[in-house]
Order: sequence, then structure tokens, then C-alpha cells
Amino acid sequence: MPMTAVPINIDPERVADCLLELKLDKANGETVLDFSSVQRIDARALQAMEALAGLADAKAVKVALRGVNVEIYKVLKLVKLTPRFSFLT
Repeated sequence: MPMTAVPINIDPERVADCLLELKLDKANGETVLDFSSVQRIDARALQAMEALAGLADAKAVKVALRGVNVEIYKVLKLVKLTPRFSFLT
């Protein structure tokens, strides 16, 4: 069965809230989160990303992050979240 990516734009003012509101039940195998407008993330957003990664693992959904800037990628790398997501340009 082919996978269909569900694209979702992330509001830069509400990163954590957007991540916590995601419903992966409707995702058919893959969800693409567009981070192109997000310049930085805070601790609450990191916690939400960790929770999202756990939920995605439990539901067997792949989460891809599109447009992640270098600073955010470095933060995700420091907290060891990069292996749990795929990255698109």
C-alpha cells in the first residue's frame, strides 16, 4: 500500500501547541511538518517534539521535517532527536 504524506505547516508563534495538537491517526504512514517559517524552538517545543516522536513510533508513522534551519537542527542533534525524524529541504 503506498504511503501518502500529509503536509502540515507549523506556526512559528505556536510551535509547541501545533505539535501537541497533531493527530497522527489520520496520517497514512507519513506526516511532513513544514518548519520553514520557524526560526527557533524553546524547551516546551522540544518536549512536544519528543512526545510527537514517541507517538509516531507507537503508531508506525514516519515524521519528516521540511525546511529546518541549521540552528534548530543543531539543537535537535544536541538532544538526540535527529535520528527520530527525517529531514527534507
